[in-house]
Amino acid sequence: MIIKNGTIVTANDSYKADILIENRQIKAIGTDFDTADAQVINAADKYVMPGAVDVHTHIDLQAGQFHTSDDFFTGTRAAVCGGTTSVIEHLAFGPKNCSLRYQIDKYKKNANEKTVIDYGLHGVIQYVDDNVLKEMEQLTAEGISSFKIYMTYNFALDDASILRVLKKAQELNAVIAVHCENDTMINYLRQKYVREGNISPYYHALSRSDDSEAEAVERVLHLAHIADDAPIYIVHLSTKKGLDVIRQARSNGQKNIYAETCPQYLVCDAACYKRADGLKYVMSPPLRKKEDITALWRGLADGSIDVIATDHCPFYWKSDKQAGINDFTKCPNGAPGIEERAIIMFSEGVMKDRITLNKYVELLCTKPACIYGMYPQKGTLLPGSDADIMIIDPSENQKMNINNLHGTVDYTLYEGLNVKGKIINVIRAGEIVYDGNFTADAGTGSFIERRVLK
Repeated sequence: MIIKNGTIVTANDSYKADILIENRQIKAIGTDFDTADAQVINAADKYVMPGAVDVHTHIDLQAGQFHTSDDFFTGTRAAVCGGTTSVIEHLAFGPKNCSLRYQIDKYKKNANEKTVIDYGLHGVIQYVDDNVLKEMEQLTAEGISSFKIYMTYNFALDDASILRVLKKAQELNAVIAVHCENDTMINYLRQKYVREGNISPYYHALSRSDDSEAEAVERVLHLAHIADDAPIYIVHLSTKKGLDVIRQARSNGQKNIYAETCPQYLVCDAACYKRADGLKYVMSPPLRKKEDITALWRGLADGSIDVIATDHCPFYWKSDKQAGINDFTKCPNGAPGIEERAIIMFSEGVMKDRITLNKYVELLCTKPACIYGMYPQKGTLLPGSDADIMIIDPSENQKMNINNLHGTVDYTLYEGLNVKGKIINVIRAGEIVYDGNFTADAGTGSFIERRVLK
């Protein structure tokens, strides 16, 4: 396959050249390749970029009585139709006291049978003892080089347990992803609002304040510093206060701090909770104020935030989300976004001059691949890299509509949003899998054995 006449965009460069693909990889980048017997894609006036990398998904999640609307086939189908060619899945909690490996083995089996793109897994740590720490070591050697901990929910870790995990991670050079919210603060406010009869979706946002996020971010960064600057990755950052804490820690000299935000925190604000369909936006952390949105965009532009992921966690609006109709605390937390991310961030970021083309590739492709041990196999366009590529036509406009998406969920957060740009081709492992039509087979994705942080 040869991609001709396009503008190649990486995190560092933009230039006109052709790409030669052989045996699932980029063979060469240059000009005047022999097109005889080659499949040729004409990318004139289009941007040729690495396939996007989404390092924060909950495609196949059991959350209490609710299961996400996707499985690994439908979720990765939606991903690849939106330009994402590899994901790293955050696992659901397993049974109480289960081994760290228990959920990983379960997820691998499901994913291997169904994925249409390459995938990795983050281990999820529900409790800490010597066996769990030993399993971290074993799993890191097997290509699972990152682990998720929670500071809220039923399996929230206390500070002593977090410190033990971070010390082990520092020893292994593994990355610890952290959901940062103050559990005590949240539970106090949730109970207070319900007791007072304040049960609409708007009180979901009020119960999970920006102080809740900022306090948890600050606390876990202190713990990471005590653990000799263990690698720490703050997932779904949503507030100016949280961002300010990260900047302060870095200015104090702390190393190995990484931060992620998501499109919903860059496009939507807390006013959505006052809408008739406000339950659609119940996610944790919640949507914030417009000033938080402004601060996050600035953080992306100046390098304070490293990654845009999705936290894709879709539940059906017409059934699952209705559980919260009389009490926001009963609504499953999460929202879809795996297909929408790349093009909405192109439109809202690049086309509105909030970030450059190169910064766009850095945030959605290169930096997540680097942090999580997949670069240069993923996240860039270099000879020897996997031939995972998305091609964007910046001249095409579209309007977001659930009927044009490829997941199973029955709504999008961005319904009716005018979008500048369109993904017209997605190539996975040297094969066109989306050109307006999806053509990949279930089970054709592969598990990614990831390296530790360098």
